[in-house]
Amino acid sequence: MKNPRLPLRFVLILPLLALAACKPAPEPAASVAATPAAAPAVEVTQPSRRHPIEDFIDTTGIAGASFSPDESRILFSSNKSGIWNAYTMPASGGEWTPVTTSTTDNTYSEAWFPADDRKLVTRDQGGNELNHLYVIEADGSEKDLTPGDKLKAQFIDFSPDGSAFYVGTNERDEKFFDLYRYDAKTYQRSRLYENKEGYDLGAISPDERWLALSKTRTTVDNNLTLYDRQKKKSIDLTPHKGNASYSAETFSPDSTSLLYTSDEGSEFKRLRRYVIADGKHEDVQSAPWDIVYARYSQTGKYLVVATNVDGSTEVAITEAATGKPLALPNLPAGEIRGVSISRSENRMAFYVNGDRQPSELYTLTFGEPEAKRLTTSLSPKIEAGELVDSSVVRFKSFDGIDIPNILWKPQQATASNKLPALVLVHGGPGGQTTRGYNTIAQFLANNGYVVLGINNRGSSGYGKTFFAADDQKHGHEPLQDCVEAKKYLQTLDYVDGQRIGIMGGSYGGYMTLAALAFKPEEFKVGVDLFGVSNWLRTLESIPPYWESFREALYQEIGNPKTQRDMLVAISPVFHADKITKPLMVLQGKNDPRVIIAESDDIVAAVRKNNVPVEYVVFDDEGHGFGKKKNQIEGYGKILVFLDTYLKGDGPAKAP
Repeated sequence: MKNPRLPLRFVLILPLLALAACKPAPEPAASVAATPAAAPAVEVTQPSRRHPIEDFIDTTGIAGASFSPDESRILFSSNKSGIWNAYTMPASGGEWTPVTTSTTDNTYSEAWFPADDRKLVTRDQGGNELNHLYVIEADGSEKDLTPGDKLKAQFIDFSPDGSAFYVGTNERDEKFFDLYRYDAKTYQRSRLYENKEGYDLGAISPDERWLALSKTRTTVDNNLTLYDRQKKKSIDLTPHKGNASYSAETFSPDSTSLLYTSDEGSEFKRLRRYVIADGKHEDVQSAPWDIVYARYSQTGKYLVVATNVDGSTEVAITEAATGKPLALPNLPAGEIRGVSISRSENRMAFYVNGDRQPSELYTLTFGEPEAKRLTTSLSPKIEAGELVDSSVVRFKSFDGIDIPNILWKPQQATASNKLPALVLVHGGPGGQTTRGYNTIAQFLANNGYVVLGINNRGSSGYGKTFFAADDQKHGHEPLQDCVEAKKYLQTLDYVDGQRIGIMGGSYGGYMTLAALAFKPEEFKVGVDLFGVSNWLRTLESIPPYWESFREALYQEIGNPKTQRDMLVAISPVFHADKITKPLMVLQGKNDPRVIIAESDDIVAAVRKNNVPVEYVVFDDEGHGFGKKKNQIEGYGKILVFLDTYLKGDGPAKAP
C-alpha cells in the first residue's frame, strides 16, 4: 500500500538526483541484502570520453510498476518522449504502448485496475504540485476523478478485493487531507475520514475499520494514532517522553496488527508491530541503521523490508510466516528499487540501479532461476565503462563530528592532472545524498569535475542525533561542514585546491547562497538551483497543505513571527552585498515550495555588486526540472558556467 504522507524533513527537497527527471517522492530504493551496493562490474579500459549533456539526457528515465489483471503486462512511467508519460509493455519484454501522450505536463502512472484494462495516472499543471488523479478508460479516454482548481489529490491504493480505491484530497480544507473511498466501477465516492485535527494520513486496514494517523510535533518527534472507524474513537499508540519518531507502514492482511517504524529509545528506526486486540507492541526487526520501509504482499505471503545502510538501501524479502529469506537469482550488482509483487504473489517487478547503470526494469516469476530484464535505459551514446563508481568517504568537521559523503572521482583525475571540484549539497534540510546512478554527478565527472555529495549534519540516514544536529543552526554549523568538505577535497592529490565550487538544489541551493554570502572567500563559484534566499518569505509562503507540519518547520529553521531577526541574519538576500564570486541561479517559474521571487531577488541583489550572475528561468517547471529539453538547457548552461568561472578564470578575452 502506498503512503501519501510527506516525510517530515523532506518538505523542501527534490534531491539533486531527482533534478534529472524523477517522479517526486519516490518509494525508497532497496538493494538485495546479500549484494553490495555498487555499480555493474564494468572494467574501465579507456580514458573517459567527454560527452555533451544531450548524451546523458538521452538516457531513458523509467519508474513505477503495476501488473495488469492477468499479470501479462506492466504499467510504468517514462520520459522517453521528453515528457513523463505512462506506458505499458509485456511483462516478458517487448514494445511499449503509450497510455498517455502529454506534450506539456508530466504524467505518472499510479496503478492498473485489478479487474480490467483501466489505469490510474496523476499529473499536476506545469510543476505546481496540485496533482489530480485521472482514470484512463479502456477505450483510451481520460476522466479527472478529482476536479477542482486548487485541490491536491493523492492516490493511496486499491482495496484488497479491487472493488474500490482510496484517495486523499484537500478539497474541503486546503490545509488538510481527507480520505475518500471510490467505487472502482462507478467512481462514486464516500468520505471515510474527515481530517479536522490536522493529521497526516497513514495506512488503511484491509477491512477499512482502522486508519493510522500521524501527528507531527517537531521534525524528530511525532505520535501515531489509530482511528477506529467503527466506534468513531481514537487510540494514542505512542505516548512517550522525549523525542521519538514513528511511521505507520502497513496493516497485516487480516487487519489485526499494524507494522510501524520507531526510533524510540534508540538512534535508529526499528520495525515494530502493534497487536490491536491486546494493545501490545513488539519488535519485529532492528539494525544499526534506519529501517525505512516495510510492506506485505497481497495476502501477506511475503514481507518486504528496506534498510538505509550508509548511503545505500538494502531490501530483505522474506516469507512472512517463517521469516525465511526469499531466494533471488543472481542480478547485476546495485540497488533494487520499486519492488512490486503481483496480486497473485507469483511474480515480482523491480528495478536495478547502480552507479553506472540507470534504473532498469526486471520481472521475476518466483521459483524460476532467472529474472527477465525488460529495458535498456543508458543512452547508446555512452558506454558504462566511461562512467565512474561512487564511494563513501568521511571527514571530521570543525568540532570532530564525522561527516559522511558520496564521492565521484573522474577517471582522468590524477596527481599529475589535478581537476576542479564541487561540493554538492542535497535538499531538505533533512535529505541524503546516496549512491546509485546520478545524472548530474556523472555528467560533471565525465567533463572533468570531482564531485563530493556531502551529508552535512541534519541529513537523514545517520541516526536521530545527527538528524537533529542542524536545528536552529542553519547558516552556521551545517554551512561550516561544507567549508570543511572543501578542506577535505584540498587533501586529495588529484583535486586542484584553488578551484572548488559549491552547488545544490532547494535547501542545497540555500547552502550555496549562504556559502557565498557568509563565507565569501571559501568557494570560487556557486550554482543555486531554486534555493531559498529569504527564509522569512519562504516560511510565510509555504503551500497550505503543509499546515500539519508548519510548526515543525518553524522549530527546525525558525519562526517568522518570533524569530525575525535570526531569520534575517541567516537569509542570504539580506547579505548579498558580501557576494563577490560568480553565481548561477536556475528556477522553475511555477515552483510552489521556493517561489520565483526567492531567485529574482538574489539575482538582482548580486548583480548590483558587478559580479557575474547567470539566471535561467523555466516557464513550465516547478520545484525541479522534469522535462528533457529543460534539463539539456539547464545542465548544459551549468557546465558552460563552470568551465568559464571554475575551471577557467572568466570569459575568454578577445584577441
